[in-house]
Amino acid sequence: MKVQVGIVGAGPAGLLLSHLLDRAGIETLVLERQSRTYCENRVRAGVIEQGSRDVLIESGLGERMKREGLIHYGVALRFGGRSHRIDFAALTGGKGITVYGQQEIVKDMIAARLAQGGRIEFEIPDVSIHDIDSNRPKIRYTDAAGNPQEVVCDFIAGCDGYHGVCRRSIPPGVLTAYERRYRFGWLGMLAAAPPVSDELIYVNHPRGFALLSMRSREVSRIYLQCALDEDPDEWSDDRFWEELDRRLEGVDAPKPQRGPSLRAKDVTQMRSWVSEPMRYGRLFLAGDATHIVPPTGAKGMNLAIADVCVLARAIAEYYTAGKTELLDRYSDICLRRVWKAERFSWWMTTMLHQFDDTSPFEKRLQLAELDYVTSSRAGSESFAENYVGLPLEYA
Repeated sequence: MKVQVGIVGAGPAGLLLSHLLDRAGIETLVLERQSRTYCENRVRAGVIEQGSRDVLIESGLGERMKREGLIHYGVALRFGGRSHRIDFAALTGGKGITVYGQQEIVKDMIAARLAQGGRIEFEIPDVSIHDIDSNRPKIRYTDAAGNPQEVVCDFIAGCDGYHGVCRRSIPPGVLTAYERRYRFGWLGMLAAAPPVSDELIYVNHPRGFALLSMRSREVSRIYLQCALDEDPDEWSDDRFWEELDRRLEGVDAPKPQRGPSLRAKDVTQMRSWVSEPMRYGRLFLAGDATHIVPPTGAKGMNLAIADVCVLARAIAEYYTAGKTELLDRYSDICLRRVWKAERFSWWMTTMLHQFDDTSPFEKRLQLAELDYVTSSRAGSESFAENYVGLPLEYA
């Protein structure tokens, strides 16, 4: 079997890449380890940057998002018992973010690809990558009928996440990994309760960080900073809500309307990680296969979208003009944005969480940083610019 671009992974990165290449007349095959049901119901990020929203709409994937997504033009930073709003629209020329679950984007993308005749094969657990340093890289796998398959490609896109096969197929010594692990996690609850606010609230409190988010006008998504080894089963709904109330205390404390959990509580691990370069031979990595950010800055899915926008343009340029300059610069272009997002996510995490080894002096500096960000236009502008998303770059 021959295909121009083989794509491993049917998350937002792989599906968007397939869609963009199809619009350029380039044939793709998407292989996914999990079932379609699993992919469409895997709850992940929910904050979409302005640039990501624009990409989805311009490529014809944003109709349901426009109807159902919640547009926010600000967030609140809460510390010292008070909330301080950062006005995105005023600080960025009218830009904002959209709350729309990653699983909903995946549903929209899968439906669009299948409606357009796109090839997606689910439940393919044994993908292997070969000859990526040649002009004829290959993907081998067993299809759903049990038949062995070999796909000869011009290019392979590794969009299969941190645990995927693509990055691990690159020879030892080629990649350099940079990592920061945090010694706490986020205990998350999805609750049948209306959001306490129309916008996200980030909380710095001596008892720990909290984030009040939402998935719709009827469903709240709330996180509490917790120990890495926290057992979610030990947290009843009442205990969770009571702890949230403690972290929201203050003169203008919002009053959450309580509701039951909609699914089991979970603990999100926090880390910053980058593996570079993002290319080896004819294999190009994108999304979580090559970088992970802590969720504080809401950058994970948005970075994946930015990666494949660059990659789709580079591959299209190769087929239409025979040029390889953009392909050759893919890693460098993407990594500039990746490291800026890593910096912002690290900064947000450092500013908002409690650390076991923080001295009293450093805690005062943390509060001073929050005071500066919320009281200085320059500080607020920098926060807003990064949160709504830096411009996409292709050079």
